Amino acid sequence: MNAISPGGPFSCDVLIIGAGPGGLEAAIYLRRFQRSVIIVDKGHSRLSLIPVTHNYGGFPDGIPGHQLQQRLHDQLARYDTYVTSGEVTRLVEDDDGFIADFNDTRVSARMVILATGVADAGLPIENWREAVRSGAVRLCPVCDGCDVLDRKIAVITSPANPVGHAVFMRTFSADVTLFEREETVPLDAEQRIRLQQAGVRYVQAPVKGVGMTCQMTPVLHTADGAEYHVEVLYPMLGESARSELAAALGAQTEAACGELLVDEYQRTSVAGLYAVGDVVKGLNQISVAMGQGAVAATNIHANLPSHWRAPVAAAGEETAHAASG
Repeated sequence: MNAISPGGPFSCDVLIIGAGPGGLEAAIYLRRFQRSVIIVDKGHSRLSLIPVTHNYGGFPDGIPGHQLQQRLHDQLARYDTYVTSGEVTRLVEDDDGFIADFNDTRVSARMVILATGVADAGLPIENWREAVRSGAVRLCPVCDGCDVLDRKIAVITSPANPVGHAVFMRTFSADVTLFEREETVPLDAEQRIRLQQAGVRYVQAPVKGVGMTCQMTPVLHTADGAEYHVEVLYPMLGESARSELAAALGAQTEAACGELLVDEYQRTSVAGLYAVGDVVKGLNQISVAMGQGAVAATNIHANLPSHWRAPVAAAGEETAHAASG
């Protein structure tokens, strides 16, 4: 289906909200299952920020996030389906499934897949998007720790996992420093011992801001007036799931950051509402999101009313039918 214009109401088998890797993969599967799909995205996918990913198989030299995103769009276009730009602001249940509103447009769908991702928490970082795209600021140690071997690495504490990320980065570099985020919550004795055992330096004065040099390397400014120059920064910002639409319908979420709880088929606790990707509780990875998209799409197809394809008439039959008419 082409990207839709304002108006409606439009109807489809499945509405997909979010066009990151999970949402796009689900759309490709559903179109191959001959299901009608509308996919709406407001353009904030973190995939586009990734300089190069080496964690997604089949690309030995890696692939930039925006290129992978474009390849998925191109593949979806082969099934005459395109992403509509917009933000779904209202999602409600009705007798036939769901009704969604966006861009002065209304869509009714039998089932819905949420692929809305997460929003990163704030921290004053100069030239944020450029820093991420250059690889100077990185968001996921699991994704790209191997890409920064033997670099001078800074990690800022995460409230949920104060020392774990810094210790994990010792897998990849002998030069790792952990910086505090808040004055009021310094590490306890057991956490400090864990850092010492791993050979991680600890700076207790909290980070107040991060600048970037002309060479796009981070400079951390701490509350005591000191500056620390590093090559790579993992700010471990923390995040909140963009799960408000599902939560408003009563879907169960994980308390800490609102991630959606799903079953083995990516079904939320709301009948007909599925979720894939970073908005779901679990490991935030491109390959995981795409696998979840495949699982959700396959289960949706199995649970929608059967959609039989009409027989294709032979050329001779078509001619005879035309003559008799």
